[in-house]
Amino acid sequence: MPLEASSLTPPLVLLAQQLGAHALGWFLSIWIASVLGAGAVCWTLQRRHFKARDAEEPSEPRIALGLAAGFLLILAAASVFAWIASNLSDGHSMGRADQALADAIGAHVPWTALVAFSWLTHLGDFAFLAPVCLIVAAVLWRHAHRGLALGWVLALGGIVVLNPALKHIFERARPVHDHGLAFETSYSFPSGHSAGAIVSYGMLLYLALRTLPARWHVPAAMAAVGAILTIACSRIFLQVHFASDVAAGLLTGFAWLLVCVSSLEYARHRKGRRAQA
Repeated sequence: MPLEASSLTPPLVLLAQQLGAHALGWFLSIWIASVLGAGAVCWTLQRRHFKARDAEEPSEPRIALGLAAGFLLILAAASVFAWIASNLSDGHSMGRADQALADAIGAHVPWTALVAFSWLTHLGDFAFLAPVCLIVAAVLWRHAHRGLALGWVLALGGIVVLNPALKHIFERARPVHDHGLAFETSYSFPSGHSAGAIVSYGMLLYLALRTLPARWHVPAAMAAVGAILTIACSRIFLQVHFASDVAAGLLTGFAWLLVCVSSLEYARHRKGRRAQA
């Protein structure tokens, strides 16, 4: 890049170009650090705070009420999405950085890596997660975890409704790519795979912590974080989403996940207090 052009390029765009040129290395480093970090955090919390967990089931009506109220939190978070969207046009640094990162990835990421991501991204497909949702719900119901089964189904159903609604509000076009490994026809912002991944695998982690023996908690935390990062980053590598689409999808999903887990825990503790009274 000529010196004159480089001096006129916003720093955010230059950073995106550098990240895109070494995207695979950054991904692997962040993935390993995040997975190991999740395992370490879970192990530490388990030793200090979660040696014993009561098995009280949450109350179904309180779960539904909590999740309904949680949509207010998502609506509040929409102000953040609106600010991001206002900076995504081609004339703004964030929009230019998105495009620069996508272009750099397309130029530098090996074909074999793209093929691998084209397979891994299916872990966030609706066609894959829908049967998982039904199977997990059936197992929970059979083992008398009816409150958890209801919370699990409502959590996944809620993000299925929420994300397309946001897509139609912002109506952002997807990046252009020609590798032919992935095709999407819906709007780009926010990323549905990213939102669905953090809700689905985050809820699976919560269910594991609530129902499985302690020896499974650390592996479950590491697997959940690894799956979420892999699915979210695959959308950027495959150039079916801009980086800001993925960031917004993760933010949407995390907000909804917090609502779901908080509602389940609140309902569980309230039922426990009533039983002790």
